[in-house]
Amino acid sequence: MKPLSPADQMFLWLEKRQQPMHVAGLQLFSYPEDAGPRYIRDLVEHLRSFKEPQSPFNQRLVSRFGQYFWETDKQFDLEHHFRHRALPKPGRIRELLSYVSAAHSNLMDRQRPLWEVHLIEGVQGRRFALYTKVHHAMFDGIAAMRMGARALSPDMDIRDLPPIWAMPPRRSKPAGLPNPVDVATGLARFTAGLSKQVATMPAVLGEIAKVSRKSRRDPNFVTFFQAPPSLINSKITGSRRFAAQSWPIERFKAVGKVFGATLNDVVLAVCGSALRNYLISQQALPDKPLIAMVPVSLRRDDSAEGNQIAMILANLGTEVADPTLRLERVKASIEEAKCRYKAMSPAEILNYTALMMAPAAVQLLTGLAPGLQPFNVIISNVPGPKEPLYWNGARLTGMYPVSIPVDQVALNITLTSYAGHLEFGLTACRRTLPSMQRLLDYLEHGIRELEVAAGLR
Repeated sequence: MKPLSPADQMFLWLEKRQQPMHVAGLQLFSYPEDAGPRYIRDLVEHLRSFKEPQSPFNQRLVSRFGQYFWETDKQFDLEHHFRHRALPKPGRIRELLSYVSAAHSNLMDRQRPLWEVHLIEGVQGRRFALYTKVHHAMFDGIAAMRMGARALSPDMDIRDLPPIWAMPPRRSKPAGLPNPVDVATGLARFTAGLSKQVATMPAVLGEIAKVSRKSRRDPNFVTFFQAPPSLINSKITGSRRFAAQSWPIERFKAVGKVFGATLNDVVLAVCGSALRNYLISQQALPDKPLIAMVPVSLRRDDSAEGNQIAMILANLGTEVADPTLRLERVKASIEEAKCRYKAMSPAEILNYTALMMAPAAVQLLTGLAPGLQPFNVIISNVPGPKEPLYWNGARLTGMYPVSIPVDQVALNITLTSYAGHLEFGLTACRRTLPSMQRLLDYLEHGIRELEVAAGLR
C-alpha cells in the first residue's frame, strides 16, 4: 500500500456533495482523413480490450488508523470507468459543453479507482471528444497534463495506441493486499515526512514575520485577507457550468513584449478585465480589486502522481478601467510574490502557503469563517504540448481543462497552451454565476483593449 501525502489527503477532506474535488480535461479530435463509417465503433472496441489498468488507474482508497492509502482494486470493472456516449443532434459545441457540465457535477465512487473516461461521438464537423476525469488526490494539473500527453503521439500514422489507463507507469509502485507490515511502513514514511515538514518551520515563521512588516509599507504586497466580498464568493451547489474557447498565444505574447510583461501577467490582466465587465453586467463590481489565487508548480522531476503546488496571490486590478494600469498592478503583485519565494526551498514554500492559508482552509472544511476570504477566484495556467498531437490517427484540435470551483469561490479559470494557442476552460457553479459563458466574450474584449493600448490594433 502507498500512503497519500498530507496535500493529497486534503482534497479528500475538502470533498462534499456541492464541492466535488475532481479535475478533468476535454480533448477535441478531428477524424482521420481515411476514417470509415466504423471508425468510432472500432476505436471503442479497441479501448474496451484493455481491461487491466496500470498504476495508478488500478488503485482505490482504503483508510487505516486515520491515514488514507492506495491499494490495488481486485474487482476492477472497466465498464464503470470507460463510457461511450453520443451527443444529441445537431452535435454543436453547445451540446458538448452541456454534457461536460453535467458529467462534471457528479461525485465519483470512493470504493473504486477515482477516474472516468468518456468517449463522446456525434460532434459537428466530423469530430469526437474525450472527457477524462480524475480525482485531485491522484494528480495535480501538471501531473495530469503529462499523463495525458503520454497517451498521444506527434505521428498521425501511429494507430492502436493504448488508452491512458493502460499505459505502463514510468516508475514502479508497490502494490498488494494490505497487511500489518505495509501499514507500519506507510505510517513510518508518513511520520518521516512530517519530520521534514517540522524542520522547515523556523524559516517559515521568519518569513511570515518579514511579510507582516512588509505588508505595511509595500503597496504591491497582496495580503491574505485583502480580497473583497463579491458575487463570486458565495455558497455553491453541486451543479456545474463549463465554457471553453481558444485564443492564439501570439496575441498575448505580443502585448507582453510591448509592456515588458510575462505571458502569465497578460493572461491575468485579461482575466481581470473579463471579471470586471462580467460583474458590471451583474451590477456587482466591488470597489476594491479582486484577488486571484494562482497555483505555482514546485515539481522538479518527471513524476506524474500526487500534488506539488504552492500559490501566489495576484491583484487583478478590477477596480480600474484603464487596461494598462491594470496590467501594471498585476505585474507588480506577481513580481513581489516571486521575489519572496526565491529565498525559500520548495518545502518551505509549501508550509508557508499552508500556514497563511489555514484560516481559509477552516472555512472550506467547516464553513464557520465566511469572513476569511484570501482570494476571490482561482486562475491557473498549465504548460502544454507545443506541437500538434494525434491519437490513433485523429488530430487533437483542442484541449480544455475542467477544474474545481469550491464553496465561497464559485469560479475556476484554468488554461493550457497547445500548438500555438491558449485553451481556456472556465468552470463555475451554475446557480451562483448566471450566464457565466459571457466571460468568453469579455475575455476577447480584454485582449483587444490591451492590443489597442499597445498600439497593435
